[in-house]
Amino acid sequence: MAKEKTIFTCTECGGASPRWLGKCPACGAWNTLIEALAETGPGTHRYSASRYAGLAQAQGVMPLSAIEASDVQRSPSGIGELDRVLGGGIVEGGVVLIGGDPGIGKSTLLLQALDALQRAGLPTLYVTGEESGAQVALRSRRLGLEHSQVNVLAEIQLEKILAAIDAMQPAVAVIDSIQTMYSEQLTSAPGSVAQVRECAAHLTRAAKASGVAIVLVGHVTKEGALAGPRVLEHMVDTVLYFEGDTHSQFRLVRAIKNRFGAVNEIGVFAMTEKGLRGVSNPSAIFLSQHSEPVPGSCVMVTLEGSRPLLVEIQALVDSGGPSPRRLSVGLDKDRLAMLLAVLHRHAGVACGDQDVFVNAVGGVRISEPAADLAVLLAIHSSLRGRALPRGFLAFGEVGLAGEVRPAPRGQERLREAAKLGFCAAVLPRANAPKKPIEGLSIHPVERVEEALNVVRDLT
Repeated sequence: MAKEKTIFTCTECGGASPRWLGKCPACGAWNTLIEALAETGPGTHRYSASRYAGLAQAQGVMPLSAIEASDVQRSPSGIGELDRVLGGGIVEGGVVLIGGDPGIGKSTLLLQALDALQRAGLPTLYVTGEESGAQVALRSRRLGLEHSQVNVLAEIQLEKILAAIDAMQPAVAVIDSIQTMYSEQLTSAPGSVAQVRECAAHLTRAAKASGVAIVLVGHVTKEGALAGPRVLEHMVDTVLYFEGDTHSQFRLVRAIKNRFGAVNEIGVFAMTEKGLRGVSNPSAIFLSQHSEPVPGSCVMVTLEGSRPLLVEIQALVDSGGPSPRRLSVGLDKDRLAMLLAVLHRHAGVACGDQDVFVNAVGGVRISEPAADLAVLLAIHSSLRGRALPRGFLAFGEVGLAGEVRPAPRGQERLREAAKLGFCAAVLPRANAPKKPIEGLSIHPVERVEEALNVVRDLT
C-alpha cells in the first residue's frame, strides 16, 4: 500500500519541493508553494489521487441514451424558504456550502433546519469547530429548541469527524465551519489553503460514498467572497450566500450554484427572538412605507430565480460640486453612469453638474438590466421634484441608442404587480400583454423619451 507524505507544489507551474521555499525552484515564482499530499511506492502516481476517489462513481462508457436518468430524492428541511433555495429540499449525498458575514445567522438557520429534520425522523449531526457543545445548547434554548434531539460533536480533527459520520450514518451532517477543520496528514494550520482543500475533498468523498448529505459552513473574506481555494466551490453541489445587513432584521439566502435546482433563487428571512422565520410576502419589505408618493421613488418588478419581487428604487439628485458623485447601492455602479448619459443624450435631461445617488430599498441586490427604466424614471422624478403616481411601476432594459428593450417573463412580472394592487405600468412594447390585466393600466413604450412623456401625462 502506498505511503502518503506531504510535499509542496507550485500553483503556477505544478513543480514540487520536499520543503517549503519562498521561491519555486522550477519557475522562480515567489510565494506560490502550498502543501499537498504525495504518494511514494512502486506503481503509484507522483501525486495522491486516493483522497478524491468517490467524488463521482465510475461507470463504463456508454451513450447518453442508454443511461438511466431518475429524479433525485429530496428531504424537505422544514423551512420553506430554505427549501426554495435548495430546489425543494436536501438531496441524499449532496454537499452544500453556505457562506456569509459573521453573525448574520448561518449557524442559527442550520440548527433550526437540523431540529426540524430530526423531528421528522431523520438522524442528524451538528459538528461545531468554533463553539463548545454547551454554547450550542445555550443557543438552542434561545431559539426555543429546549428538547431538541440533534446530535452535537465538538471536534475539528477531520479523521475523528469522518469516523463519527461513519459510525452514526446521519441523514444530514453540518460542519461548522470548514475553515476550522484540519487533517493530521498535513502540517499546515487550520484554515490554510491546503487544509481547506483536503478536508473538503475528504468530506465530499464521504458524502458521495455513504449518501450522507453534508452542509459546510464557510467563512468569507473582506470582499465578501468565500475564503479558501476556488476549487472549494467547484467541488460542492450547491453554493449558498447569506446576504443582508446585520443591523436589519431581514436576511436573504441566495443560490449561486445548484446542481439539483435553479440558481439565483432566493429565500427571505426575518430575524426574530426565536431565530429566523421565512417571509411569506417578501415584496412588502422592499416597497415604500411612505403615506404619500414622494419624488425620486419608482417601483420595479425584478426576478430572483423563479420568484418575481417588487422592489422600490430610490434616487436623490442634488446640486454637486466641481466633481459630481455617482453612487448606487444594490445596483451596478458602472451602469448608473451609462444611464445618465442616455438620459442626457436621448431625453435632453442633463445631470452633469448634479450628485446622483441611487438605492434599492431593503438591502436587495439587483443585477438584471430590467431595472434600467425604473432607475431613469426615479432620477427624473427627483430632478424635477415631482412624485410618480401611487400604484405606478416600471421595468425594462435601456440601450445606448435610447431604446427600451424587453425583459424576460414580463407576464409574470405584471401578474405579480396586479396581485399587489398596482394600477399603472410603463414597460417595453415587446412585453405588452395580448390580453388586458384586470386593474392594471399598461403603457408600452419603445424609447426613453416616450417613457418620460407617459409619466408627464400621468402626473
